[in-house]
Amino acid sequence: MSANSLPDVATVWHGLEVEKSLELLSSNADNGLTSQEVQQRLQQYGANELEEAALRSSWEILWDQFKNVMLLMLIAVAIISGILDLLALQAGTASGEVPFKDTIAILAIVILNGVLGYLQESRAEKALAALKKMAAPNVRVIRDGKPMEVAGKELVPGDVMLVEAGVQIAADGRLLEESNLQVRESALTGEAEAVNKRAEVQLSADTSLGDRINLVFQGTEVVQGRAKVLVTNTGMETELGKIAAMLQSVETEPTPLQQRMTQLGNVLVTGSLILVAFVVIGGIIRTGGLSQVQQLLEVSLSMAVAVVPEGLPAVITVTLALGTQRMVRRHALIRKLPAVETLGSVTTICSDKTGTLTQNKMVVQSVYANQQYFQITGEGYQPNGEFSLHHNTIVPADYPEIPPILVACTVCNDAILQQQEGEWVILGDPTEGALVTLAAKAGIEQDQWNSKLPRVGEFPFTSERKRMSVICRVEHVETGISPLADVDPLLRGLVTSEGYLMFSKGSPELTLALCSHIYTVNSAIPLNEEQHSSILAENDRMASKGLRVLGFAYKPLMKIPPEGTGEASEQELVWLGLVGMLDAPRPEVKAAVQECREAGIRPIMITGDHQLTARAIATELDIAREGERAFTGQDLQRMSDQELEENVDLVSIYARVSPEHKLRIVQALQKRGRFVAMTGDGVNDAPALKQADIGIAMGITGTDVSKEASDMVLLDDNFATIVAASKEGRVVYTNIRRFIKYILGSNIGEVLTIAAAPLLGLADVPLTPLQILWMNLVTDGLPALALAVEPPEPDVMKRPPFTPRESIFARGLGSYMIRIGIIFAFTTIILMKWAHGHTQLPDPSGLSPERWKTMVFTTLCIAQMGHAIAIRSNSRLTIEMNPFSNLFVLGAVVLTTILQLMLVYVPPLRNFFGTDVLSMQELVICLGFSALMFVWIELEKLFLRFMGKKSV
Repeated sequence: MSANSLPDVATVWHGLEVEKSLELLSSNADNGLTSQEVQQRLQQYGANELEEAALRSSWEILWDQFKNVMLLMLIAVAIISGILDLLALQAGTASGEVPFKDTIAILAIVILNGVLGYLQESRAEKALAALKKMAAPNVRVIRDGKPMEVAGKELVPGDVMLVEAGVQIAADGRLLEESNLQVRESALTGEAEAVNKRAEVQLSADTSLGDRINLVFQGTEVVQGRAKVLVTNTGMETELGKIAAMLQSVETEPTPLQQRMTQLGNVLVTGSLILVAFVVIGGIIRTGGLSQVQQLLEVSLSMAVAVVPEGLPAVITVTLALGTQRMVRRHALIRKLPAVETLGSVTTICSDKTGTLTQNKMVVQSVYANQQYFQITGEGYQPNGEFSLHHNTIVPADYPEIPPILVACTVCNDAILQQQEGEWVILGDPTEGALVTLAAKAGIEQDQWNSKLPRVGEFPFTSERKRMSVICRVEHVETGISPLADVDPLLRGLVTSEGYLMFSKGSPELTLALCSHIYTVNSAIPLNEEQHSSILAENDRMASKGLRVLGFAYKPLMKIPPEGTGEASEQELVWLGLVGMLDAPRPEVKAAVQECREAGIRPIMITGDHQLTARAIATELDIAREGERAFTGQDLQRMSDQELEENVDLVSIYARVSPEHKLRIVQALQKRGRFVAMTGDGVNDAPALKQADIGIAMGITGTDVSKEASDMVLLDDNFATIVAASKEGRVVYTNIRRFIKYILGSNIGEVLTIAAAPLLGLADVPLTPLQILWMNLVTDGLPALALAVEPPEPDVMKRPPFTPRESIFARGLGSYMIRIGIIFAFTTIILMKWAHGHTQLPDPSGLSPERWKTMVFTTLCIAQMGHAIAIRSNSRLTIEMNPFSNLFVLGAVVLTTILQLMLVYVPPLRNFFGTDVLSMQELVICLGFSALMFVWIELEKLFLRFMGKKSV
């Protein structure tokens, strides 16, 4: 077969026999490919590498920041202001002021906001780089009939790889032959347990990824055995490559906050331009010509600067940064700043099972021996727990059928339980570790029993036999009873004169089939049909609860059986019992799930594990109700996107899913209008993490790929931390709305005041662009930052999340801003009209007749201080609140007031900002008018309380 006629990359390799796979790829199991064939296939398939799509450059990201409509308007204002200053300089009418100070100040704000946006967005996507690290650098292959080592990127379909324990697999492949091969596929499937691989099986086409036991995949690790593998897919066609392609195909959507800020900018700029047009046209009509065009232009510039909340981006950035600090204290690391607020909008949490909802530690839950069902408590690998029968605590030694099965758990085992830095850990297989821990809970220590029953032979586990057996020598002890009884008391019912014991563990059905007797009370009796059926029924019942079940048996031996005689020796065994284990749920997760439900957040389990196990965990945690429907990967494979979308709100359990399934589930939820958080730790989770509105990676067990694709990392891998982070997100959003009300209410007041000046026939603009920048950045900005740290409301997690698609002006915020802006303007315009007439009168102390502008400037600034104090609560009066519960607001009000007075009374600042000295009487009048703002808001609260309405 020529290179051009090689099979399509989409061939279902797990559904083909070994010989057919070799034939399709024109390869030979013994000789591999020739060097010439390798070169031809490199030309056809390309290198075995993950390809990277072009990303935005740093310059493109920076340039995009200046496409914001509010910044564009400010740039236009700066240019026009600069032209007017230049014309004034040429005409000699600049009156000694610092030239271009407004232009410089405005451009500085534009650059600052652009840099802030760039810093938030410029973190390059590193998920693909992390994926590339998983590609093996070198691999052993057979080419030209000889084994050799080549670079992993030089592999081609048809190559024959040689793999063994400790090797990272460099490409996807079909097993040709294997010997006791176990592969850890947790990076791909998310499941911690190593998979037993078999070469000779042929699977159905719809077999899920985690069940394709005749294939191996790039990026996974061989933990035991060896194999010869036919390379079937390389580069972007591998399962790892498909994940890379999905990662790069996921488009990043703007967060709710970013969407709301865009909407806010559009509304403000549009409203400002309409108002500017109204003022300019009205001014021209009033003057009857173009004589006042320069003055009208200056009014327009001031209005444009006033409408843009220049301090808002900085305040939001600082608020989100403070939120990230609080979240880190709760063990949640935020990687992308807007995610802080986005967390508060989450309506659905799609959680991986292993290591997220569970402990990622197998824990024995039950033992079935002598037709009695014993339950065991305990967490993780800690050798502490209680045995119970019919919900009554028991002592294991009081039940003769229990100790022998625990001894079998200990000696028929290759794992080691030990304590490291105060924590109990397992060296070896998690399943075997659970068995050692079980025995230790009953006081059967591994070290002691390895001395009492030293291993002298074994028949190792294979995927065909599905069991392992060990032969132990029975060490005699001095009992003082009789020579026959000189064995440990626990073993007296197991041996008579035999010097050896063989313990077996494995598949319950296959192990039971080899048994002729059953151990009861200190003796073995013949196994009858009724007992046989009862054991199998119990095995099925335990498996239906999601438990992984092992069967145990023993056999007394007179001598050590010869090596390789396992099948003959493992006959006429004595049945001991069943042991059922589970990757137990984290103890704190059930309460966290309950809190989710109270907060209107729906938890969903998405796992690569088996359906029964997933259902058992989900039911125990109240993620799903008893008997609730569950979907498997095969179900999803048969469903169209439309069918999935119709069912996605009805299903809370998804089992045996592959990476593309997780992505489809998240997308289906999003099409239904859900705001999705996705948790995960494996490479398989990365595309869904990136697609989700909030991607949450595990900090301890998570891969680099999942972390780089995420918005948030759980430092303690604790599901409950998500709930705490969601609460923090809600608090942040509430505070953002609070200071937007505060800032924009003031801005509307400023715009209306400036617009009124030419319509009232006043000779000049009351506020310069520089003074407006001062107000927006300092007198608005500092109190706004203080409002950002208001403590949470008591019911913040007792209500559903606000829809992430709600307008920034929703729930009365828009009407509040307009109403407060009008009141601001109304009181200030009355002051402005009076002050203008008052300052035109001759003043005996020689104060400037232009000081009416300073009175307007001061009144607007000080009025904001009363606004800041009153807006802390939507419903409670200021006198009902503890003034020291937010010292930052108190400090910001005092500091800002002092700074404002310095602009009026400190000569250098007065000259730079163009203010004039006010008399004490004029200052008191300004303070009096400013206080009206505070009084109005407090009266509003009383009115709403009287009417029984809820404030914004």
